[in-house]
Amino acid sequence: MGCPASKHADTKANRIARWRSTGIVALRDSKLKTFPDEIFDLDRSVRTLDLTHNRIADIPLEMGKLINLQRLVLADNLIESLSVHLGKLQSLKIMILDGNRITSLPDELGQLVKLEQLSISGNLLTCLPMTIGSLRSLTLLNVSSNKLKYLPESIGSCFSLEELQANDNLIEDLPSSVCNLSRLKSLCLDNNEVELIPLNLLKDCKALQNISLHNNPISVDQFQQMDGFEEFEARRRKKFDKQIDSNVMISSKGLDEGVDV
Repeated sequence: MGCPASKHADTKANRIARWRSTGIVALRDSKLKTFPDEIFDLDRSVRTLDLTHNRIADIPLEMGKLINLQRLVLADNLIESLSVHLGKLQSLKIMILDGNRITSLPDELGQLVKLEQLSISGNLLTCLPMTIGSLRSLTLLNVSSNKLKYLPESIGSCFSLEELQANDNLIEDLPSSVCNLSRLKSLCLDNNEVELIPLNLLKDCKALQNISLHNNPISVDQFQQMDGFEEFEARRRKKFDKQIDSNVMISSKGLDEGVDV
């Protein structure tokens, strides 16, 4: 009777040793309802934590111990809220929280100054915290499939942002501060309630190559009459031509040429 227990202990010990040596804790599809306690015993050793597709509802306070964590993936769980202790994860670069039940983000999100990618699509967010503007290293923000009615003015301070995905929300307009996003290349707002976008968007966002506004009240004519449209169109065509020259695969729908209204 002692052998199975011994074998189990040995397997667990080996697993923990592997986590410690690699810095990677991957427990996808493990039917977990809580974070395994042994993860927090590793504290500084953990650099990647992936608990995708489990049944986790709460993020424990001990999460703040993982101060060297760089990649956190908690997609497809049952999480409703995020701990304020999340702000202690000062090394975090990538955070993926898609497919949960999160209704709000804590102000402490703004303390994650090294964060480069934040994906929180398929949740129940009605707003984003003003502190999101403190994420000066953020290059990708995906907030698609939530219940957002607007984006905060502070988003214009995310100066490194290159891709903003906010499809399938209830957004009616954009803050004028988005014109400050000089590195923005792609803006996706399909299936919203957008009637207007800032008049100087195309003129000021000189890196912008793709705008997708399918199923919004805004018209093509409105878009084409904006200052900077010709320059934007030239960038879009250059990108499109480069894709053709590179012999990229073209789907049955063809290439997205970058202007979708």
